[in-house]
Amino acid sequence: MPVKRIIAPFYERLSLVLVGLIALGYLVILAKDVLDPLMFGFLFAILLLPIANFLEKKLRLPRSLSSLAAILLLLCFIGCILYLVGSQITGLAADWPQLKNQVTQSLNDLLHWARHAFHINAAKEMSYVNDTTKKIMASGGDVLGETFGAISSLMLFYVFILIFTFFILLYRRLLIRFVVWVFNDDHTETVHDIVSNVQSILRQYILGLLLEMVVVAGIACTVFLIIGAKYAVLLAIIVGLFNLIPYLGIFTALLLSSLVAFATGGLKEALFVAVTVLGIHIIDSNFLLPTIVGSKVKLNALITFLGIVLGEMIWGLSGMFLSIPVMAILKIIFDRVESLKPWGYLLGSGNESKKSTIKKMKPTTVDQT
Repeated sequence: MPVKRIIAPFYERLSLVLVGLIALGYLVILAKDVLDPLMFGFLFAILLLPIANFLEKKLRLPRSLSSLAAILLLLCFIGCILYLVGSQITGLAADWPQLKNQVTQSLNDLLHWARHAFHINAAKEMSYVNDTTKKIMASGGDVLGETFGAISSLMLFYVFILIFTFFILLYRRLLIRFVVWVFNDDHTETVHDIVSNVQSILRQYILGLLLEMVVVAGIACTVFLIIGAKYAVLLAIIVGLFNLIPYLGIFTALLLSSLVAFATGGLKEALFVAVTVLGIHIIDSNFLLPTIVGSKVKLNALITFLGIVLGEMIWGLSGMFLSIPVMAILKIIFDRVESLKPWGYLLGSGNESKKSTIKKMKPTTVDQT
C-alpha cells in the first residue's frame, strides 16, 4: 500500500525557516572571532590558488613551501601599497606646522562666525573648550590603552587570516574531497560544478575589485593633479581603497579626502576635491562597476545593499566586505539545487533564463515581458 506523503502547512514551514535563520545568525555572531578570519583566509586562498599551483607543478616545490611562497608574495604586494601610503603620509607630517595653522585659522573663523550668528558669549565658549580639553587630557591614559588594545587585536586578526590562508592552501585537496564525500554519489557532478564555479567567480570578483581600485585611483590622481590639489597621490589612494567598500565607502572617502584637502589648501580646494570624488563615484557606479565587477557577480542592487547592511549589523566592517562574496556563493548553490532555484533567481539581476529558473510554472503564469 503506497504511503501518502504529508506536506506541512505553509505557516509551519515558514516558522521553521525563520527559527533556523535566527539560530544561524546567532551562531554566526557568536563565532565571529573564528569565522571572520577564516572567511578572509578562504578568499585569499582562492585568490592565491593559481600561484600556489604554478609554484608546485612548474617549479616542483613542495605544497607547504608553495603555499608559504604564495602568501609571501601577497605580503610583498600589500607591503608595496603600505610603503606608498606611508611615503605620502610622511610628506604630510613634514607639513604639519602649516596644516596646524591652516586648521586653527579655519576653526577661529568658524567660531567667530558662530559668535555673531548665534550670539554666543565668548567667555562661556572658552570655558566650555577648556573643560572639554581637561576631560580629554584626564582620560588620555584610557584612550591610549584602548588604542593599543585595538591595534593589538587588529594585528592578531591579520595573523589569523594568514594562518588560515596557509592551511586552506595546504589542505585544499582534503577539503574538496570532504565536501564531495559528504553528499551522495548522485550529486558528485553538481558538487564539483559548485566548487569550480565558486573558485572561478570569487577569484574573478576579487581581481575585478583590485582592477577597479587601480582604475578609480588612477582617474582620481589625474584629476587631482589637474586641479592642483596637494598630496594628489595620497587623496587618490584614499579614494581607491575606500571604494572597495560598496555604497558606503564613497562617503568615507569623500569625508577624508575633503578634510585633507581643506587642511592643505582651503575651502575652495576641498570643494573641488569633493565634487571630483562624487563625479568619480557616478562614473564608477554606472560604467566601471557594472563592466569590471558586475559581470562577475550577478547580484541585483537591492539584495546587494540589503546584504551589506546585514553584514555590518552582524560583523561590522568585515561583514560589509564579506557580504557580497557570501551572497555570490549562495547564488551559485541556489542556481544548481532544484528546490532553491527561486531564491537564486531572487538574488540575481533578473536577466537569467526563465526556463532554467522557473521550470514548474505553467506558461500562462509566466510573465512573458
